Amino acid sequence: MTEYIELHARSAFSFLEGAAVPEDLVAACAELGIPAMALADRDGVYGAPRFHMAAKKAGIRAHIAAEITCTNGRRYPLLCETRTGYQNLCRLVTRMKLRAKKGEGAITLDEIAEFAKGLICITPHIDDTLAAIFGKQNLYAELQRHMDRDEEARNQAIVAKARRMGIPIVATNGVCYANPRQREVMDALTCVRQKVTLATAGRLLARNSERYLKSGAEMSRLFADLPEAIARTREISSRIEFTLNDLGYEFPRYPVPEGETMASFLRKRTDEGARQRYRPYHEKARAQIERELALIEKLELAGYFLIVWDIVNFCRDHGILMQGRGSAANSAVCYSLGITAVDPVGMGLLFERFLSEERGEWPDIDLDLPSGDQRERAIQYVYERYGKLGAAMTANVITYRGRSAAREMGKVLGFEVTTLDRLSSLVRTWEWKDPADTPDRQFRDAGLDPAHPRIRKFLELYQAAQDLPRHLGQHSGGMVICQGQLDSVVPLEPATMPGRVVVQWDKEDCADMGIIKVDLLGLGMLAAIEECLVRIRESYGEEVDLAHLPPDDPAVYGALQKADTIGLFQVESRAQMSCLPRLRPARFYDIVVQVAIIRPGPIVGKMVHPYLRRRQGREVPNCLHPSLEPVLERTLGVPLFQEQLLRIAMIAAGFSGGEAEELRRAMGFKRSEKRMHEIEAKLRAGMERNGIRGAVQDEIVQAITAFALYGFPESHAASFALIAYASAYLKCHYLAAFTAALLNNQPMGFYHPSILIKDAQRHGLRVLPVDVTKSDWPCTVEVSASHALRLGLRYVRGLRQEAAEAIVRARPFTSIDDLALRVPELRKDEMKMLAEIGALNPLQQIHRRDALWMAERAVRPVGPLLEPLEAVEGASPLARMTTGERLTADFHGTGVTIGRHPMAYRRTEMQALGVTPAAHLARVPNGRLVRIAGAVIVRQRPGTAKGFVFLSMEDETGVMNAIITPAIYERYKLVVVGEPFLLIDGVLQNQDGVISVKAGRLSALPAGAAAAAHNFH
Repeated sequence: MTEYIELHARSAFSFLEGAAVPEDLVAACAELGIPAMALADRDGVYGAPRFHMAAKKAGIRAHIAAEITCTNGRRYPLLCETRTGYQNLCRLVTRMKLRAKKGEGAITLDEIAEFAKGLICITPHIDDTLAAIFGKQNLYAELQRHMDRDEEARNQAIVAKARRMGIPIVATNGVCYANPRQREVMDALTCVRQKVTLATAGRLLARNSERYLKSGAEMSRLFADLPEAIARTREISSRIEFTLNDLGYEFPRYPVPEGETMASFLRKRTDEGARQRYRPYHEKARAQIERELALIEKLELAGYFLIVWDIVNFCRDHGILMQGRGSAANSAVCYSLGITAVDPVGMGLLFERFLSEERGEWPDIDLDLPSGDQRERAIQYVYERYGKLGAAMTANVITYRGRSAAREMGKVLGFEVTTLDRLSSLVRTWEWKDPADTPDRQFRDAGLDPAHPRIRKFLELYQAAQDLPRHLGQHSGGMVICQGQLDSVVPLEPATMPGRVVVQWDKEDCADMGIIKVDLLGLGMLAAIEECLVRIRESYGEEVDLAHLPPDDPAVYGALQKADTIGLFQVESRAQMSCLPRLRPARFYDIVVQVAIIRPGPIVGKMVHPYLRRRQGREVPNCLHPSLEPVLERTLGVPLFQEQLLRIAMIAAGFSGGEAEELRRAMGFKRSEKRMHEIEAKLRAGMERNGIRGAVQDEIVQAITAFALYGFPESHAASFALIAYASAYLKCHYLAAFTAALLNNQPMGFYHPSILIKDAQRHGLRVLPVDVTKSDWPCTVEVSASHALRLGLRYVRGLRQEAAEAIVRARPFTSIDDLALRVPELRKDEMKMLAEIGALNPLQQIHRRDALWMAERAVRPVGPLLEPLEAVEGASPLARMTTGERLTADFHGTGVTIGRHPMAYRRTEMQALGVTPAAHLARVPNGRLVRIAGAVIVRQRPGTAKGFVFLSMEDETGVMNAIITPAIYERYKLVVVGEPFLLIDGVLQNQDGVISVKAGRLSALPAGAAAAAHNFH
């Protein structure tokens, strides 16, 4: 066993100052026989959980440390000897971070002194101040040797000074990467940090590749003249007591009335809720709730459920629409407490997917809230409830992936912008991993020489940078809360958004460390539904209760079966639309299946078509094995959900609920993929014991392994299906209110507002233009013989909200001059834009160019004492806008048009060219050659589609779909990607009412202005 322990190593979690992830460093330790290591990342413990977990698995002791930046310009590596030391380190970092801009900060020596207890300082910068702060027993003089003459001169001075002061010396290697090969990517990251290229970096780069993790023998040879410096590494390591197993995190205790415990109080609230939810409160529900409560009490989780219940009550009391989803929807307790809206007993959902004793981890509850102000109110409530240092958002570690890696590695190599663009465009192809393709061919296609040394080096650096941390971001809604101060458990730092703080760990790290997270997620559709309900109340005089919508509304299922789903939640994509007429949903569970089936899991597992064939009666359902019929019967023998995967393992292989969940995590989480073979062996052994052998066993294993990685929870699908049904119901019965709400909550969904408007118009909705005499800031519903939608001032390009609200306050106006005089907040460019889109026309019954003429005059300086200038004699000399000019002005000024579709103006020409309108494609026989034309509204190239490109196009009659093979795409790539209107010749495919055109030839169609398309998302 080596005498040497590395006590000063940085990982890639030092953000551009380290080139190895913690797992690489641990693997190198294990290979070299080093029994322990200290990870000291810059100003934080960002990589500590991954370091701890990897070290525990490898049987290596993980010492937690950090390099702390001081106001004197130096950095001091501080090692946590005790739990108190770790808590002090976290508080010290938190103080530094919270008072500085994001990514910055430094601490004073006085503050280090305040938090020095339990910490060991290893530094070359020893002096009397540090000796006074740490005492000579906790201060060590650090020596490093990297074959550098200047460094060695400094070492001699450090040794002499340490001996004079009586401070012990210790050797480290200042590790920045696991092996010498990673030095190149370390240099590249240094260039990114310093904003230079490799050619101009000069002395900013390390002189050699010596900062890798060295063996004890190598370090002993380097310090042969100072053996005590090596021996002392083991001495310091033996002193360190603290590990992250001793984190000390405690979830907050929920305050309950006197005489109650949290468990008894939870039982009462659950019983009350269950009696409201279950009418009658049947025995099956009682038994399930009792089973869940017994486990919750055994695991001491009652406080967690009560705190989530408290957040839900806050939302309910303040009129904030909320729905729990994710694995929590598997819990009858969550359903009874009003946290989720799906009855897991009625749907037969698996509680172990949410919580089991064997898993040894906290459950995870996701709360969907309206995105925007309402969600922020709930987040701020949690901050207020648990204090500034008692709650924080989880982090999101932004890593180098795809285009970010390509662009930054290209910049480091000094590529020009045009070359960078070409390199970035290749990345999407690499991510599709087409086995028939090669980087050489792709480089040639991009006009680059694959044999050029810089191109080769680019590819090496690009691959080496993949998944390395780039910087810290904020998770979309995960919040962690703590009994006492969270900053003693993990350092906190400011988020980019004001009023937010984040912990230094992401959600997976928090889960690994036993820290409970509650997700408060923003959902655009919930914001739209919430607004829609208010508009229905105000404009229709009706009250719609989402909890009591008619369950089998014919209009809803009619729309779904026709794939008439633009604007609906989760079922509006091209892929969903192509599936809906085949699946033909007729009941709620069909929507659950529909939400889940167009996902990577069923697609990669090749389960979509077998399910649809069975649904259509073209294939006999097969449940793999008779014992699995109860699990697979309602999905026709095809496993579509994670819960089914777990039940298959429990029935076929005798797994417990916890073991089945371990299977899901092992196969579904990238850090644990190495365990797949081990668990597969366990799965096969269990099936052997149950008499399942041969081909059936292989089929079951293949079904599980193909699907586990991408599986979608049934509970999640059910929660989303409720929102999908609600969105469909509101669109079918309250089109004006629903469309207004969608337009007011953009961006969301697949379609540009212009597409939403055209779809609503095809459904009979009257859409009214922006009008300064009637429009509010948001789009509104005007009550008339039939409810109409009035476009809001928010759609006027460049118009500020404060100016728009000033217009609304100052109404009515007598003229354009009157508007300009009484709304001084309006700038000249804003007045001009209002005139251009026709929003001023109603003031004086004029056309747009008249309005432009008058607006230009109105915003000129006024006369003395604010008297208006005398009117200029004569009418506007400007001619009326042509139809094409008005269309261009609409799209330029608002992004939408409420007039005729651009294609409508060219219909005569299209007929002469033999173009078939979208609405007439259903009449064309399958396999017939056809010509289509329209505005491109969606471009997609899914990673599961083997390079195929899918287009959705629109004309005045509706939406049509085109399929482009990889070969055709390569031939017409610039046309497909760059042209807003296309003319396509191809073969019509009509399969079970799903219509598309397989493109054979494409060309640009000059047709003027168009809405922005939804491209490659």
